[in-house]
Amino acid sequence: KAAMLEANKPIRKTLRPCPEESLNWDTTQNLYIEGDNLEVLKLLQESYLGKVKMIYIDPPYNTGNDFIYKDDFAKSIDEYEAESGQVDEEGNRLFKNSETNGRFHSDWCSMMYSRLMVARNLLSDDGVIFISIDDNEQVNLKKICDEIFDESNCIGPIIQNKQNAKNDKVNIQKNHEFILVYRKSRIDNNSTIQATIGKKTILYKDIYEENGRYYYLNDSITTRGEGGTLNARPNLGYTVYYNPNSKDKIAISDYKIELARTSNNEIELYTNNESLLAKGYVAIRPPKVRGKLGCWTWALEKFNNEKDNIVITGKKDSYSVKKRTFVKNEEVEKIDGKLQYKIITETNSRSIIDYSTNDGIITLKNIMQLSIFNNPKSLEMIKYLTSLIQDRDFIILDFFSGSATTAHAVMQLNAEDGGNRKFIMVQLQEPCDEKSEAYKAGFKNICEIGKERIRRAGKKINEELGVRSEELKLDVGFRVFKLSDSNMKDVYYSADEYSQQSLQDFVSNIKEDRTDLDLLFGCLLEWGLPLSMPYSSEKINGFNVHTYNDGDLIACFDENISEEVIKIIAKRNPLRAVFRDSSFANSPSKINVTEIFKLLSPNTRVKVI
Repeated sequence: KAAMLEANKPIRKTLRPCPEESLNWDTTQNLYIEGDNLEVLKLLQESYLGKVKMIYIDPPYNTGNDFIYKDDFAKSIDEYEAESGQVDEEGNRLFKNSETNGRFHSDWCSMMYSRLMVARNLLSDDGVIFISIDDNEQVNLKKICDEIFDESNCIGPIIQNKQNAKNDKVNIQKNHEFILVYRKSRIDNNSTIQATIGKKTILYKDIYEENGRYYYLNDSITTRGEGGTLNARPNLGYTVYYNPNSKDKIAISDYKIELARTSNNEIELYTNNESLLAKGYVAIRPPKVRGKLGCWTWALEKFNNEKDNIVITGKKDSYSVKKRTFVKNEEVEKIDGKLQYKIITETNSRSIIDYSTNDGIITLKNIMQLSIFNNPKSLEMIKYLTSLIQDRDFIILDFFSGSATTAHAVMQLNAEDGGNRKFIMVQLQEPCDEKSEAYKAGFKNICEIGKERIRRAGKKINEELGVRSEELKLDVGFRVFKLSDSNMKDVYYSADEYSQQSLQDFVSNIKEDRTDLDLLFGCLLEWGLPLSMPYSSEKINGFNVHTYNDGDLIACFDENISEEVIKIIAKRNPLRAVFRDSSFANSPSKINVTEIFKLLSPNTRVKVI
């Protein structure tokens, strides 16, 4: 119950933009946010409500050594201050959840429960969440997810075969981890909108023409080669006899005598098939598998029924048997001067996937030229999970970003399939151990590692693309934001706490260290606008005017704005207009702004902060 309250408790926080730490600030649509993920998720609720199609997280595994995030919801102030442990810059405790703690599981579950509650709000109706976990909390995490996402929305666990594990002399050696998969679905007018995950493959088949009709060839009757499973059913071990001159096709079992009708409609009895060979037929047999006769994909009866649609291609001694499939003329496409047919196939995800933990370690080491992070996730694994979403233009959120493997995977997959996926990474500024290689290399916290990995990975991907990099216009940048206290001063004091000096301090209700950019993005969060859109700043009659996403919002935070500038802004008909309280000399001036917009742009929502 306390975790539920924590998830719904309001906060007075904001996200401060950091262009100097970002890459391609003006053009990128990717975000990297530093701060406690619960508070960040709350701030993102308005701007990204129902807009995230995929969430992947790899939370702390509660081994007794991993950091657990804030846990103040079940503690009194005295207990909280008396508790030993690490403290962040704001005095919030971060602790290691020792197995000797009586609330070992409860602390971890409470931490995850509140975050998953808020994260669910961000998922789109057809969104999916993937959560990596080991067996310490897998059972508890499933119960939490069943409650938050509904048990019916559990797509199922995926087992990750790590292919390597530490030796354990007492217990079973653990070579696997779990990935819990849940969808968010919505019932609307008796129809279900829900996620579907699976691999979608697009193939192009060459088209052939026959008497004005088009067809393509597929390998539906090709043989199973070496290493395949031998199906020893006799009726599948038949031989196809093919007459290259007349194009006749006859299939006869090697295991029994068959009757075949000749071209002159006479019935002949063939034994050992010598008569067919004498008539010029060529025998095409299944290959042998481990020394034994193999089989066709199609049974003998089906082959004979479909004989008219069978095409035998190839050269002498290397014939292959294929089926032709006719298509409608309007389904034929002309690509690069060739007639082709597009085939889309879909396959479900496997319940067991093989991705070694070492893959993640090696990938990160190659990028950073140093071993600086323990057990990063496999890049290929997250690429695989991302590719299961049958779309190439959506937002992916990871609020336990760590070394930013998810961001790397998104950029790499976009480079491979031309997608336009965007990422939002969220990571607490956990300090690096001063004895670690990361700290010695200059990385003071995990966020610095993640941001540098994205920079290097993006550069490497573009170098590998070469000239195609310009064609794809791959987004390898990111906007950095940092969680901070509200831009507004705290003015909630009792009467006896005010003084003459404090009243003078409140002439402006905005903190002195906040810039126009801080105020602009603070307004975006309050108004529920995404943080990744383009914006521009310009001088109008000496005043700084900021336009966000071509008029979604126009803001001016200068003092004593002239009426002429107000009219210029109003004539642009923005959806929203924002000014600060000190922008106006007095109350009549503020009222006048409202009247100007009523006259020139009546649909604009005006706000004074």
